[in-house]
Amino acid sequence: MKTSDFYYDLPKELIAQHPEEKRDHSRLMVLDKYTGEITHRHFYDMVEYLRAGDCLVLNDSRVIPARLIGERISSDGGKYPCELLLLRDKGEDVWETLAKPGRKLKKGVKLIFGDGLLEAEVVGGTEEGNKFIHFTYNGIFMEILEKLGRMPLPPYITEYTGDGERYQTVYSKNPGSAAAPTAGLHFTPEILKALEEKGVMIAYVTLHVGLGTFRPVTVENIDEHVMHSEFYMMPEESAEKIRKAKANGGRVIAVGTTSCRTLESAAGEDGSLEASSGWTNIFIYPGYQFKLLDGLITNFHLPESTLIMLVSALAGKENVMHAYHTAVEERYRFFSFGDAMLILSEKGENDNA
Repeated sequence: MKTSDFYYDLPKELIAQHPEEKRDHSRLMVLDKYTGEITHRHFYDMVEYLRAGDCLVLNDSRVIPARLIGERISSDGGKYPCELLLLRDKGEDVWETLAKPGRKLKKGVKLIFGDGLLEAEVVGGTEEGNKFIHFTYNGIFMEILEKLGRMPLPPYITEYTGDGERYQTVYSKNPGSAAAPTAGLHFTPEILKALEEKGVMIAYVTLHVGLGTFRPVTVENIDEHVMHSEFYMMPEESAEKIRKAKANGGRVIAVGTTSCRTLESAAGEDGSLEASSGWTNIFIYPGYQFKLLDGLITNFHLPESTLIMLVSALAGKENVMHAYHTAVEERYRFFSFGDAMLILSEKGENDNA
C-alpha cells in the first residue's frame, strides 16, 4: 500500500485556527464503519450513539508548556536566539528535543532561558536530528517550565492567541505530552456525566503524545515507515472496565488515535487485557486486525499521515477517503481545533468478536 493512496486535497481555509466557542458545538460526522454511510450531526449528539454497557476510553495525558525560547552562547560569548520543543524526558534532567537552529546546537553548546532561571547544555543527538539537552536549575523543573514554557501549538495553527487551557482536555491529568490528544477537546463535564448516567463506562488511559505520531511519512511504501515510541499506561481499573464491556457484549470506543494505540498495545493477541505500562511504537494501517477496538472518536487528520492510515484500518480506506472528500465538500473544519468524526456501527454486540 502506498502513502499516496491516503492523499486528499485540503483547502487551506478549512484548517481550523480557533476552537469552537463551546467545546461540544463542533460538527460531528458519523461514519458507519461497515457500510460507509455518513450522517452529519454535532458533537453534543454523540451521547445518542453510545449505549449502556459500552466503554469509552480517554487519554488523560496533559500537555506541558514544552516550547522554550532562549539564547545559545557562542564560543566568543555572544548570545543568539534558540528554541527547544521538549519531546521526551530521558531521566536525570536530560530531554530529547526538537531544537532550532539545529546545525548551530552542537554537543557542548550552552543555552540559557529566563535570564538564567534555566540553563542547559547540548549533550548529544539522534540520527533524525533531535537534540539531547541536559538542564541545570534550582527548584522543581516542572514549576520552572510552567513559568518559562509556552504551549506547543501545531505549526498549522498560526492565529490562536487564546487561553492555553483550550488546548487541554477537561479531563487532562498526567503531564507529559508535547501535543494534545485533540479528539478529547470536544468533551465537556456535562457530556461525560450524561454518558455515565446512561450506563456508559468511562476508562482513562495515558499516552504521552510525542511528535513521532505526527511525523510525515517519507517513504512511498508504508510498510517501511517506522514510528517513534511513546510512553503509555493502562491502569487496572480501566482494564477491568474494558474487560467487563467485552464480556457483556458492550463496545469499546476509543477517544482519539492515542487511546486506540494504547488499547491495542496493551492487549494480548487473543484480546486479553491486563494492567501494563511501557513504550509503544505500534503502527496501525489497513490490514491490521483490531484486538479490542470497536469504535473511534477522532478529528480529521493530515493527508498521507499515519493517523489517517489508522482510521482507514478501522473503517476501510475507501470509506474513509470518501468521508474526507465529503468533509471538504461540506466545509468541515480540519485538524486539532477542527470538527470530529465518530466511527462506529449499529451492528450488534462486540463488533469484532
